[in-house]
Amino acid sequence: MIPARFSPVLQEMAPLAARFREAGHRLYLVGGTVRDLLMGDAATSVDPSVMDFDATTTARPEEIKRIVADIADAVWTQGERFGTIGLKVGERVYEITTHRAEAYSPDSRKPEVVFSHEIEKDLSRRDFTINALALEITSDTPTLVDPFGGAADLMTRTLRTPLSAEESFADDPLRMLRAARFISQLGVTPDPSITQAVTAMADRLSIVSAERIRVEFDKLMTTDSPTAGLWFLVDTCLVDHFLPELRLMRLEQDPIHRHKDVLTHTLAVVENVRPDARANFDFRITRLAALYHDIGKPRTRGFKEGKGVTFHHHEVVGARMTRERMKEMKYPNEDIAAVSELVAISGRFHTYQMGWTDSAVRRYVRDAGPYLAELNVLTRCDCTTRNEKKARILARRMDEMEERIAEVMAREELASLRPEIDGQGVMDLLGVPAGPIVGAALEFLMDIRLEEGILGEDVVAQRLRAWWAENESRASSLKPSRRINRA
Repeated sequence: MIPARFSPVLQEMAPLAARFREAGHRLYLVGGTVRDLLMGDAATSVDPSVMDFDATTTARPEEIKRIVADIADAVWTQGERFGTIGLKVGERVYEITTHRAEAYSPDSRKPEVVFSHEIEKDLSRRDFTINALALEITSDTPTLVDPFGGAADLMTRTLRTPLSAEESFADDPLRMLRAARFISQLGVTPDPSITQAVTAMADRLSIVSAERIRVEFDKLMTTDSPTAGLWFLVDTCLVDHFLPELRLMRLEQDPIHRHKDVLTHTLAVVENVRPDARANFDFRITRLAALYHDIGKPRTRGFKEGKGVTFHHHEVVGARMTRERMKEMKYPNEDIAAVSELVAISGRFHTYQMGWTDSAVRRYVRDAGPYLAELNVLTRCDCTTRNEKKARILARRMDEMEERIAEVMAREELASLRPEIDGQGVMDLLGVPAGPIVGAALEFLMDIRLEEGILGEDVVAQRLRAWWAENESRASSLKPSRRINRA
């Protein structure tokens, strides 16, 4: 008997099911929708608006188009060669795919599509048994089709493949990364055969495009609790094929949290980052920054301060490594800029040990730039100590810092910190052309702005003239110092 919570979905699918039944074809709701409906309980209410409606059918693509023509507001056929027809009815989007029995060649990222009349054959080619479930909605009563025991695996929270794990992952190596996501998302435990197959076949991930890996990895990183999936990637060595630095972090002891290695600390920070609409920060970007924030520590082991090496040298190195790795994974430029900058300034809070003066607040806000909310969340989440006293001290310092930011922001426009005289004003006052001298002068003016706040243009102009009187004789050597690159 189909549980009552299926009713909203079945009611919405009824008009479509009726047309396929009249045409003499079977239509099945498949995949994650069936899985998620089965995972609910009697008290769980179903909101169809947040669910994907994917279906499979005995009809071929040209027949699907004919069957839905009179009810679809829009039809698209980009996936027709793979048997998939998309359609929109009102606000609902459907994807309907002909039963498939595709096969993959060892070197191909794409299957050779072979259509089938058997739902069981179609389900056998799916990634995991918990997704190899179908609900026929053209029969007299909705009928669950579960040839591989997916419903039982849902009850026992077991992750298995319909066919052998080796065959499944050979078909589509991205399924190995998807296993990590389901381990975290659904709280399932992988069958030993899956762990063994991923460990043995990890290098097959190399035939998967960077874009597909990035999308699946982002899905893992935004699950409620990604740690179990991340450990699975490390333990099976799958992570070595797209983020090998994670394994190096496991071998490096955190100099601050001496009871943990860097990776254990890092994953704790990732877990600490929780979605919070009130905080108004980018959850995905902050989660990624938490993962990367100590990535430079193994590379800077043994470095000592001095000769160009700062206390936070690992953050500078980590920011560079983050940019390189995210570029390889084909992240958008704006994502790369945000995450790498957060890594570069992730320890900035700890440089202010003597209290939050107006100057310290301005510099902190300037350094954070557009990522102030994300930086504050990351800084709070970076506290993973089990020492309650230390945790309370850090939390109190963060509270004080945020209060001071609010106070200074009430007086000054911290969100758009800039010198009180712009570049054109510098050239007019000093009678110099555009070039390094103007950059050095603007840096001098910015230091005044950060240290002393708003003084008024007349005062600042006087200070600029005095600076120029002292430095004009060595104008040829003047140039702005190197700043963090936010590009």
